[in-house]
Amino acid sequence: MTDPAYQRLGLPATASPYTVLRSAVRALHPDTRAVRGFRAARKRFYQQMLCAHAARQAAGDDPDS
Repeated sequence: MTDPAYQRLGLPATASPYTVLRSAVRALHPDTRAVRGFRAARKRFYQQMLCAHAARQAAGDDPDS
């Protein structure tokens, strides 16, 4: 099962980790990105997106799905 937040990024399995990170940053509301107290939560979110992407690549999912 793929993380629903990762699926909303709409990235192909061939995307680079940098592209995943940029898309994850853009997916967050600007106010969420600005609050210093949310830094640890944002870091966890980015790590979860990168882990979900790595798992998708390891599974060999079709890039078009």
